[in-house]
Amino acid sequence: MASVCWPYFDPEYENLSTRINPPRVSVDNTSCNDSTLVKVDSMNKPGILLEVVQVLTDLDLIITKAYISSDGGWFMDVFHVTDQQGKKITDIKTIDYIEKALGPKSQEEVTTWADKRVGVHSVGGHTAIELIGKDRPGLLSEISAVLANLHFNVVAAEVWTHNSRIACVVYVNDDTTSRAVADPTRLSIMEDQLKNILRGCENDEAGRTSFSMGFTHVDRRLHQMLFADRDYEGGIVATEVDYPPSLKPKITVERCEDKGYSVVTVRCKDRAKLMFDIVCTLTDMQYVVFHATISSDGPHASQEYYIRHMDGCVLDTEGEKERVVKCLEAAIRRRVSEGLSLELCAKDRVGLLSEVTRILRENGLAVSRAGVMTIGEQATNVFYVRDASGNPVDTKIIEALRKEIGHTMMLNVKKTPASSREPEARGWAKTSFFFGNLLERFLA
Repeated sequence: MASVCWPYFDPEYENLSTRINPPRVSVDNTSCNDSTLVKVDSMNKPGILLEVVQVLTDLDLIITKAYISSDGGWFMDVFHVTDQQGKKITDIKTIDYIEKALGPKSQEEVTTWADKRVGVHSVGGHTAIELIGKDRPGLLSEISAVLANLHFNVVAAEVWTHNSRIACVVYVNDDTTSRAVADPTRLSIMEDQLKNILRGCENDEAGRTSFSMGFTHVDRRLHQMLFADRDYEGGIVATEVDYPPSLKPKITVERCEDKGYSVVTVRCKDRAKLMFDIVCTLTDMQYVVFHATISSDGPHASQEYYIRHMDGCVLDTEGEKERVVKCLEAAIRRRVSEGLSLELCAKDRVGLLSEVTRILRENGLAVSRAGVMTIGEQATNVFYVRDASGNPVDTKIIEALRKEIGHTMMLNVKKTPASSREPEARGWAKTSFFFGNLLERFLA
């Protein structure tokens, strides 16, 4: 293909086009018996599919089907969505939010304050830190201890591990003033100590600590960090979750000769946020989705994407196709957490995360994913754990945890996933830092 998918658009012209042809959004509860239809018609632009999927995903909505068409200058989507219980979306404030977030005033009214984003290195009352390195048992505990010893309070965090790598986005403030830390000397000391922790005994030069500069959705940023770290290379390590043959991801890339597209087909176990993870990865690999069909049947999901590279080319070489397959499989696996989820709720206090992760480490538990959030004075920490060898956790260890925690924290233990589409944890998205604090008020 010699054509270019995305020629340069003057921003003022693009804004004018949007004003002349504003997005049209409808939330339809009458056309389908078992789901709500969210329809979006708008001017086409790079990244618009990811924006729409991100809004629906951040509301913890389950996308059961979707039909995407964005050939030419117009973008038309239909999403079949349900809430976490598999019911239609009937809450008026949620519907109002969808219409505003995806509608003509989205840039003005909603996305400026209701995004689950990584902020500029010091924004408001928090400082955002990104860490990536080689994972090992107890690493999260060591990171938390360093922050506590340097008088940083962890307000929120998202932690992912995959293929022996760990990526974290952590929001901290000063444990005395509860404000962002701007002292460059203090930040430099923290950065050096965290780098030493990430490098470990093997002096892993790939371990990195940095401060977030820019505004990117947290989950997308974690995908970007692990992608840049090339976690998709090599085989799946022994501690990674494996699937039964019927549910193992099957990804193919073929050519649609008559239309000039590459067709990416994904069949795997269905789960929450699957479409977001796939679209996010394709977008960050500089591929444009022109058409797509998404469906689910029981525990299985089937997704088909008609794509081209940003320069208008299809995937011609076997090397390109193999890379797309590996990257999509990594994106699917990063969020999969089988085993136990531990949800601990307690009154927020300085050093809480350090204490909790120390207890997990001392009981021989390895954290595969974690979410830390603070709403007012209440802190909720969600950990997906296995033992240090990657095996299921013995019930005796859970009882020992309960005794050690005592009455200072409430512990909820759940085997994951109880169902293929069940959300990761109650309120994981809605209570996630910037997005959570503000969206909870909007939906209250």
